[in-house]
Amino acid sequence: MEDVFLLSTIRLLSIVISRSEIRKQVRQQRRLLSAREVQHASQAITDNLSNTHLFRNAERIAGFLSNDGEPDLTSLMHLAWQRKKAWHLPIIGLPNINHLWFAPYQKNDQLVTNRFGIGEPDKALHESTRSFSLDIVLMPLVAFDIQGNRLGMGKGYYDRTLKFLHLRRHWRKPRLVGIAYELQKFEQLPKQPWDIPLDAIVTEKTVYNIRQLKL
Repeated sequence: MEDVFLLSTIRLLSIVISRSEIRKQVRQQRRLLSAREVQHASQAITDNLSNTHLFRNAERIAGFLSNDGEPDLTSLMHLAWQRKKAWHLPIIGLPNINHLWFAPYQKNDQLVTNRFGIGEPDKALHESTRSFSLDIVLMPLVAFDIQGNRLGMGKGYYDRTLKFLHLRRHWRKPRLVGIAYELQKFEQLPKQPWDIPLDAIVTEKTVYNIRQLKL
């Protein structure tokens, strides 16, 4: 029994170390992109996603503000506004509650800086939209594979917030779409039981349709 426990502990530790090393490696590569490269890649991501059936038919979309070299979704956000879609941004919420809320965000709305230095709508939590009422959640990530596995920053906010999707087999809403550069793709990522798989990933090169959605 002790041997089994030891092997399980070693395996878990190796996964944690591996995930940590991947984060370090990819974040370094991402920071090397020039402002021009980020701009071009971000526009290509906007073009690829906006041409999908998924985006065209969505009414309530959750995006994010770029941080730490992530793709910039500003042009996609403006396109969503032009098409009368409700754009949302994540709110971390109260200090000891490790979940996300998604607040509607309009052009002139005030932003405040959260404890990670990221802007979020200056709105009360009761003004937010429940995650299961959203059509799409666009998710930042550090790395992904084409099986739909996502490696985030390690805080687990999205996984905890969307864990209810583990219980669903047919009616899945919201659809989870990873937003990344092609350089963030791995053949296979180490994963944990609590990880929430993606439905699709959009990069500057293509759309990876993991769940064979109507795109």
